Amino acid sequence: MPRRLETKLEGVVLLEPELHGDERGFMVETYRRDAWAELGIGVEFVQHNHSRSVRGTLRGLHFQTEPGQAKLVRCPRGRIFDVAVDLRRDSPTYGQWEGHELDDERHRQLFVPAGCGHGFAVLSELADVAYLLSSLYDPATESGIAWNDPDVGVEWPLDEPLLSERDRRAPTLAEVADTLPF
Repeated sequence: MPRRLETKLEGVVLLEPELHGDERGFMVETYRRDAWAELGIGVEFVQHNHSRSVRGTLRGLHFQTEPGQAKLVRCPRGRIFDVAVDLRRDSPTYGQWEGHELDDERHRQLFVPAGCGHGFAVLSELADVAYLLSSLYDPATESGIAWNDPDVGVEWPLDEPLLSERDRRAPTLAEVADTLPF
């Protein structure tokens, strides 16, 4: 059974799974509905995504507006700095962020609840990121905020990230705050 580690934002869960290994390699349980529910991740996942990125890539800060989308994120190859930003307007931690390193050695996972933005920066030469989603991807409801929004103040561990055009043009939280459904 994984161990739940301390987090700052309500609903964000950082898990450290139990690793079983020997000279042949390892085995790690990456999801089991009953065990994860006991640790605070009681959502039903309906989609599984996998991305690969090179060092210096920054993806985010993304979210789905309707119906919202929770994510269970892990990094099965390489190392990333994974970030959640609280976008729930009635939350005491609205506009705050937290970040955790996820990698292929400790196998930690980050659960990002619906109502939070998500992004990551690649710290290794190459990184694979796998994530379970609580709702299907819908391009009509995809949204985001600027990775470098000064009011949010994420302390990314890289200076000049590789960004998509979409992420380069993302608005600040203040610019979208009135339209957030959370």
